[in-house]
This record gives sequence, structure tokens and C-alpha cells, in this order.
Amino acid sequence: MDSTGQAVVVGIRRSPVGRAHKGSLVDVRPDDLAAGIVTTLLDEYPQLPRTAIDDVICGCAFPWGEQGYNVGRNIGVLAGLPHSVPGQTITRLCASSLQALRAAAHAIALGEARAVVAVGVESVSRVGRGHELAQLNPLLDPAAPGDTLGAVFLPMGLTAENVARQYGVTRAEMDRYALRSQELAAKAQAGGSLGRHVVPIGPLAADESLRPQSTLDGLAALRPVFQEDGTVTAGNSCPLNDGAAAALVMDERYARHLGFTPMARILGSAVSAVDPALMGVGPIDAIRRVLDRTGITMADVDVLELNEAFAAQVIPVCREVGIDPFDDRCNPLGGAIAIGHPFGMTGLRMMSSLLTGLADRDATLGLETMCVGGGQGQAMLVERLA
Repeated sequence: MDSTGQAVVVGIRRSPVGRAHKGSLVDVRPDDLAAGIVTTLLDEYPQLPRTAIDDVICGCAFPWGEQGYNVGRNIGVLAGLPHSVPGQTITRLCASSLQALRAAAHAIALGEARAVVAVGVESVSRVGRGHELAQLNPLLDPAAPGDTLGAVFLPMGLTAENVARQYGVTRAEMDRYALRSQELAAKAQAGGSLGRHVVPIGPLAADESLRPQSTLDGLAALRPVFQEDGTVTAGNSCPLNDGAAAALVMDERYARHLGFTPMARILGSAVSAVDPALMGVGPIDAIRRVLDRTGITMADVDVLELNEAFAAQVIPVCREVGIDPFDDRCNPLGGAIAIGHPFGMTGLRMMSSLLTGLADRDATLGLETMCVGGGQGQAMLVERLA
């Protein structure tokens, strides 16, 4: 098969996921953090001339403060890339670095690039989520008086409560799923799978948000966070986090010409959108679209990585697309409820987990998907090669 224009992931590296505001990465600038990951990644591929890198594409959910001024360009310069290597920053909120990976694949598919560094970064500790900076349009603000066009700015936890009610997800199911995430992540961390692509940052060598001591009784005792009579708690939601990741994405033929063995081939991707008030079910149509476009069925998928923003949305998404959320193919290394969710980093963190999960099973087809603030979904299908 002629592989010209076929995008492959050659390598991937990430930082440990730090706890926001009180973890080990609070004193590390996000641009420095990401630049260090890029440097480490590229040092593994000395055969690739740095001048041959066509772009640095950085996903960042909230690109301001220390993540501002086109942080993608800044990361490239800080990583020691030649000034001739351009850089850009894109945001699709939670799916920002998955979109960076998608944009890299698009450029390669069009023949506009042969080597792209896709990056994801977020420091909630140092940048926050910008609530004090946002200028809400009253027509999109559910708190504004009068009629609105959509609850785009509805707090994400309230969207999870909406999903739980509409899809009949119980508190017991949510807590059971949250415990599963913690147990799987703890097992994967102890066995080395979770840290396979991790680059230690100072003394921090492992994701630090895991709570392996979690129990069903402990989770059940937590009070709802977003509604007094709700079911969404801190235990069945993802925490706030810091982190960075990078992937080397190349044209397959060029990669093999340089002697590289690609990890995975990108087969297709899709985006979708729903009522912002039901943000968490955004992945449903994205999954259906990418499967339809590639001729793959959910039964063919060996590993599904679905971002665990809230257990309330993971459960109905899985059921709607035809997989049991407790199936061992789903998030086999645990997910964001345990590992954490540094918004702009998560897409690439999940790709790291997806490729590891496939390798652990000697399996082939992997699907990554996530909900996106504002009522969107995104999905990407990959074929493991090595």
C-alpha cells in the first residue's frame, strides 16, 4: 500500500499528571513543562533533522497567562527547535490536544507536512480556567435574564447532573464506575503500564491524583457538589490537574525512510455537537461518525479510551454506542476520575493510555473519544503498528 500522506504516531511522551493548586507541578510554568517534554521526545529521534519539522501544534484549553502569546510557538523555541520551525495554538477545550493530533494528521494527509510535533498542555494551578477573564455573551449565559440561545456557559457539573437525569444513571452506578477507575489506575501504575510514556519532572515520577484507598462506602458518603439533591460528587468526577504531553506525528513513508517504526496509524477522526446543557453525551455522534466513515464497528474495537469527565456521562455514552462501561476493553488503565484531567493535555495523555492498552493486549484497533465543554464531542480511531 502506498503510505504517502498516511499519518502515523511515531512516539509519545508525557509528564506525570499533577494535582492542581497543591501538587508537585504548581511551581512549573506550563510552557517550560511542555518544552521539556518535547525535548525529551525529540532526543529519542536524532535521525530526524530539526529543520525537517514542519510545525508545532499545541492544544491548550485556556490559552492565556503563561499559556498565552501563542504558547505553541513558544514551546518550540524553548525546546531548542530552529527558529524556522513554526508553531500554533488551538483550543477545543477538553479535546484540545486531540485536535492538535487531528490537525497534524490532516496536514500530513494533504501532503503539506511530513513531520509535526503535536503538544498538549494545561496548568490549572498557574493559569486557572479564566472565569474572571471571560466576557459572557448574555445570549449564551444561562444565568442572564431573558431568553437565551443555549447554556454554553453552564457549569460542567450541572451538565453532568442533566445527563444523569435524562439517561437514568443512578448514584450507585456512578460510584461503582468511579471505584473501577481508581482500582484499574492503581493496578496499572503499580504494574508500570500507566507510566510507560511518562517523563519524570523533578521528583515527580508518577501521576499523583490517584486514590487507591477509595471504597464504595467512602464514595457513597460524599455529598453532591453541584446540586443539593444531585448525584455528581468529587468522587465520581475528574479532579483539576496540571500536565503536558507531546507526540511525533509523521508521514508513514518518511518515518520508515528514516528508520523509525511507527507506533500507530491514524485511521480517521470525527467531531460532533449537542445541546450544551447535555455536554457529556457529545461523544456519541463522534464515535458513530468515525466508525461509519472507516467501516469499523464497536465490536471490532479492541480498546476504547473514553474521557472520564464524570461517571454520569461515561455510562450513557458507552451504552448508546454499544459497549458495557464495565467491559474490560473500556479504559483498561483507569481514566480521568483517577488519573486526572489537565484539560489541554488530556487528549494526548489518553492516546498514551490507548497505545499502551493495545500493546498490553497485543491488539490492533483503538478508539479515543471525549466530551467537550460547550456541548461537543470528538473521536479518533487508530491502528496499532508496533
